[in-house]
Amino acid sequence: MDAATLNEWRRLIKKLLTELAAIPYAANVAPKAKTVFDESADAYLVVVEGWDDVLRLHGCVAHLEIRGDKIWILLDGTEYGLATELLAAGVPKDHIVLGFKSPRSRAQLQTGFAVA
Repeated sequence: MDAATLNEWRRLIKKLLTELAAIPYAANVAPKAKTVFDESADAYLVVVEGWDDVLRLHGCVAHLEIRGDKIWILLDGTEYGLATELLAAGVPKDHIVLGFKSPRSRAQLQTGFAVA
């Protein structure tokens, strides 16, 4: 993959996840969402942490990685779907891997998304 495409994908992923982290988590609790970006490993996450009274909240909402010439969606906790956002931004379908699906189901689904 050329450097311009890699940098554009990094910028796009950071933008999408920053917007996701800015969405309020829930009306009755006050957890904080934050982005975690590691360009050296090309790993990008949104994590949520906080408290709901005495219940500790901590988890990952989204996890994307750039591997080779593909964007891997490893976790998508959104309602609208990160793949939809990537497609709307011009990322080709065959360069997106739905990594939260098993390798077998990715091959059998024939969705047009990359298998690996």
